[in-house]
Amino acid sequence: MRKEILEYNQTIEETELCNTLAAFIDHNLKNAENKIWHSHPVWFLNGNPIVGYSKQKKGIRLMFWSGADFDEEKLSVRGGKFKDASIFYQSAEEINTTDLKRWLEKSEQIQWDYKNIVKRKGKLELIK
Repeated sequence: MRKEILEYNQTIEETELCNTLAAFIDHNLKNAENKIWHSHPVWFLNGNPIVGYSKQKKGIRLMFWSGADFDEEKLSVRGGKFKDASIFYQSAEEINTTDLKRWLEKSEQIQWDYKNIVKRKGKLELIK
């Protein structure tokens, strides 16, 4: 795990939860790069953001940039313009690793092109 992500995790009360998420994501997304992006840990494939987490009032939000198309009941779709979907956790014990592994697999297979959204003036295109 990158030092900057460990440091981020240590700045919040939910350190164990975030360390668990980061380790699991790292283990299952071997080809992804990760970094702190817009102040939060995010994993990328070919420069395209696919999964990340952040602290919010409801808990730790695990967000999948293209998650709206995963067809997963436990992921709540937040917006209409973008294709993100999320789940909130309060503790590491709440993580269902079977679900999380499936969502990470889908995040590799189903990707909207956020990397070029500015160039396309806000229009998203599905990466094939």
